Amino acid sequence: MRKSLFLQLIFMFLAQIVFAYNKVLPEEEPLEFQEVWGYVIEGFEEELDIEKMHITDLCYFSASVNSYGEIDSVPDISKIKQFNVRNHLVVTCDGRALSHLAVNSKYGKTKDIIKVLAEASKEYDGIQIDMEYVPSRDCENFILFLKQLRKKIGKNKMLTVCVPARLKTLSNDVYDYKKISLFADRVFIMAYDQHWSTSSPGAVAEMEWSKQVALYGLENIPAEKLIVGMPFYGRTWVFENFGKAWFYSGICRILEENNVSQVEREDYIPHFKFQTQVEVTGYFDDAVSLVQRMKMFQSIGVDKIGFWRIGQEDPDVWDFIK
Repeated sequence: MRKSLFLQLIFMFLAQIVFAYNKVLPEEEPLEFQEVWGYVIEGFEEELDIEKMHITDLCYFSASVNSYGEIDSVPDISKIKQFNVRNHLVVTCDGRALSHLAVNSKYGKTKDIIKVLAEASKEYDGIQIDMEYVPSRDCENFILFLKQLRKKIGKNKMLTVCVPARLKTLSNDVYDYKKISLFADRVFIMAYDQHWSTSSPGAVAEMEWSKQVALYGLENIPAEKLIVGMPFYGRTWVFENFGKAWFYSGICRILEENNVSQVEREDYIPHFKFQTQVEVTGYFDDAVSLVQRMKMFQSIGVDKIGFWRIGQEDPDVWDFIK
């Protein structure tokens, strides 16, 4: 109990630090969009507050393809059916090998996957395909997979496809915006992860970069089908990362650089400890930056937006969305 109380006090202290930075909210009317999409992860349904969040479409994350080429499980829609919004089942496939297995019909799994998804779609308003690791050799297979799924679920169900951000047309691109738009009712551009965990530090999505991504989307996707995604999360980068494998020469170097004088042995094996300071760089989005991002998207003709994900956001942002 004492430990739990101590942790609560630490979290309260950290929360005060988080809100100590200078955040001046804009004084303006809420921004109106035709559609606002948001994601909720199975098991975190309590993070939903539809009355405050003003979303039109809720994406339930996720049904996934397992190592046997089967749909692992479908989230229980009864947990979100109560909300008066369109509900979409998100389908994921983690890994290039699994994606290849799922969309290449020669393995005999594609037809069964489509059948299961079509059956699951009866409880939803739509299916969203979020396969982010499809190999380039499966360009045609992926498009054929979408075409067959589109036919199987019928015209009364929405088909949405998530695609990575693009600034230009790539050769042999699995996520060809124009081809995917032929079969999808909506194309969700994941306009984030410009900088990622192993890249150099920078915004998850810089403003100008986001604008160029959206403009490229508008050039290649019909405006009525385009959704531009925005990040609710931030990232941090730590320099002087000692958590990795080392050559012997590298171990000797860090011992010398950090003035480690005591190396002990345990069953003949040397080991050591030392303390050091690290520099942390972080970038994140709050209501101020998100409002500016939304205004920018509106100015170039984007009328459908989405957020990854609900539960990660600055709650003030919902006051600026209509």
